[in-house]
Amino acid sequence: MTKVCLTIAGLDPSGGAGIVADIKTFTAFGCFATSAIASITFQNTTGVFGAIHQTAESVRQQVKPILQDFTVSALKTGMLPTREIIEEVARLAQENDLRNFVVDPVVRSTSGYDLIDDDALCVLIEKLFPLSEIITPNLPEAERIAGIKIENETDIEKAAKIMQSFGAKNVLIKGGHLPILDFGFWILDSKQIKGQIARDYLFVGNDLHIFEAEFIETSATHGTGCTLAAAIAANLALGKSLIEAVEVAKKFVTQAIRTAPNLERGSLGKSRKSGKSREV
Repeated sequence: MTKVCLTIAGLDPSGGAGIVADIKTFTAFGCFATSAIASITFQNTTGVFGAIHQTAESVRQQVKPILQDFTVSALKTGMLPTREIIEEVARLAQENDLRNFVVDPVVRSTSGYDLIDDDALCVLIEKLFPLSEIITPNLPEAERIAGIKIENETDIEKAAKIMQSFGAKNVLIKGGHLPILDFGFWILDSKQIKGQIARDYLFVGNDLHIFEAEFIETSATHGTGCTLAAAIAANLALGKSLIEAVEVAKKFVTQAIRTAPNLERGSLGKSRKSGKSREV
């Protein structure tokens, strides 16, 4: 039976991030994609230029018919720009006992555009973290949420513990912003590779699981955080354990970065020497 996944996030008209990326990812894993728009953004691969947010009632009215028609096996949230929308999403999740809830706490675009204010972020932490199966912040997001500067792996563990104290059961901190330097050779999937390692850190309760991949020199990072969270949600819907879902999702995103289309502009330009992968 085909599993149904629901994303509630922002719309990226350029197709690289947000709901469009989520739908592509759900479909890639054989799931049926449904969605509700929390904000219509004005962006392309070079940056975000503005947004018009939906109301909480608009989000509810989008989601209600989906839940009446489908059995939703996983919920993933991305850009939730206002306090009212976040509170509404929490109500919908609780009223309908939505499981496999992946919260991607999107706070700022790669180009530096703030996507959520401090008040809304506080509500997201209070209302959604305790309902989630996993949260998936990158390093800048983890710094803002935990209120500490992250410069090494010890800081990553401190930040994860702080977020767990806020109610998040499981935390995946994406470590692509902090590549681990290795000037020798290392082995990945039985292949010898020379260069840098990108690590993601999954905290399941008190246990730490580290996922490693090649650090790819590229600027093709637009939407990779959305894609990773959506891939985790899809694999949870398919019945994989959390650790398995994260492992599959990381490999999926790494391959997506490696094979990103060469569109010659912005963060979808393949292997541009000026940029580095910051999300793997």
